Amino acid sequence: MKIAILDDYQDAVRGLDCFKLIDGHDVKVFNNTARGLGQLAIRLAPFDALVLIRERSSFNRALLSKLPNLKLLSQTGKAGSHIDAAAATELGIAIAEGLGSPTAPAELAWTLIMAARRKIVPYAQHLQEGLWQTASIEPALNTLGTTLKGRTLAIWGYGRIGQLVAGYGRAFGMRVLVWGSPASRAAAVAAGDTAAQSREEFFAQADVLSLHLRLADATRGIVTADDLARMRPTALFVNTSRAELVATGALEAALQQGHPGAAALDVFTEEPLPPASPLLQLPNVLATPHLGYVERDSYELYFGHALQNIVDFAQGQCTRLLNPEVLAHARQQAFRSVENP
Repeated sequence: MKIAILDDYQDAVRGLDCFKLIDGHDVKVFNNTARGLGQLAIRLAPFDALVLIRERSSFNRALLSKLPNLKLLSQTGKAGSHIDAAAATELGIAIAEGLGSPTAPAELAWTLIMAARRKIVPYAQHLQEGLWQTASIEPALNTLGTTLKGRTLAIWGYGRIGQLVAGYGRAFGMRVLVWGSPASRAAAVAAGDTAAQSREEFFAQADVLSLHLRLADATRGIVTADDLARMRPTALFVNTSRAELVATGALEAALQQGHPGAAALDVFTEEPLPPASPLLQLPNVLATPHLGYVERDSYELYFGHALQNIVDFAQGQCTRLLNPEVLAHARQQAFRSVENP
């Protein structure tokens, strides 16, 4: 098969052990992101199969309809709203899903929490400039960091990642407060954590608030300006899930108003994030370039499944299709062509 691996910014995939799975296939790795329907259509038109790194590129009906050779989208992890699954199915394009692990994103969330609370990045940057124990050259911002013990870690979303982060919080002596669905709150209580009595209490009591929700129609913009306004001026807002969970513009405005006092972010509505982004201009924001799953063990897991799905699909036996009816239809068409040459 003619295979393209998209958006491999660090040219890391070729160095993975699992890359050997597609030996013998015609493989092209793209290290940059093409913007615009026309550019993407021209770039991707020759390929039979595309490997998608999470949601770095989107495939709507207009783009899919311009890819006549495409037979398979092999997704690293689960497919999401970046793929028009209905359009793909209508056009006879199969979508294969893989597996992921909560470990790397949970560890990154905790890393951001610790780094932001202790102001690790600005202290380290100023040390390189010869400034000792200096968090900022602006006196109003040259403040002390804080420890986590005895403070409240608020977690919205008590799934696999949220539960790991809750465990880290307990290990550091934090009180864990959970908001989410009734099932999430019940699971939190069963684990020994506290379920917030109300959404208002959840935001108001948080010293550190971390989002761990899936992005869907029901959760898009679920965190509002009113929610953020309830947060303490000393509180930290952490988002390693999806930027679109927060209402458009609400976080930027809230940070400028001082409620919450700081944010640690790994996800953005536009990625890669432009250097001129307002978020990067705020001194109370710690931002990382969507690193939640970007580490070697996660890549081996994600790409191991994605590439194996291609191998299996080429052999007509992929079992991880989101739309298996596409494969069944193709087999039916092939049978008809044999019956009616």
